[in-house]
Amino acid sequence: MTIRSVPGSEGHQLRRAVCPGSFDPITNGHLDIIARASKLYDVVHVAVMINKSKSGLFAVDERIELIRQVTAEFGNVEVESFHGLLVDFCKQRDIPAIVKGLRAVSDFDYELQMAQMNNGLSGVETLFVPTNPTYSFLSSSLVKEVAAWGGDVAHLVPPVVLEALTERLAKER
Repeated sequence: MTIRSVPGSEGHQLRRAVCPGSFDPITNGHLDIIARASKLYDVVHVAVMINKSKSGLFAVDERIELIRQVTAEFGNVEVESFHGLLVDFCKQRDIPAIVKGLRAVSDFDYELQMAQMNNGLSGVETLFVPTNPTYSFLSSSLVKEVAAWGGDVAHLVPPVVLEALTERLAKER
């Protein structure tokens, strides 16, 4: 992966952030937050959470591959999976910041608690980015539900994700 260099950054530590989530599948809302973070940080790690108690529509490896495809154009995004505490993932990679998108006030209540816990555990800061209003209602769960009922989600996910989603749902019918 090619990491873009920042003028005058020679000898300086790269600014790193992480965008965590399950991304089952990645939506245009997720992609918007990752794209915006990639303009602010030298390296953005997309951390795909492994939750062994949940079975997703897509396996973790499939999610990682889809995310890599749709973020390749940014040039500074690294995608990998993790399990356990996000702050441990951050400490292992020297990542001082978590970037989270907020859709509504209800997201803020939960995310604020997480941010305060993460900061208390490790000093990792959380930055909240307001979601583009176009995607304020969007979630992976909603995309899967609408697609499963035959609804059109083409404007909600990148084309490669739509193709994978359509194929997977066809197999499950």
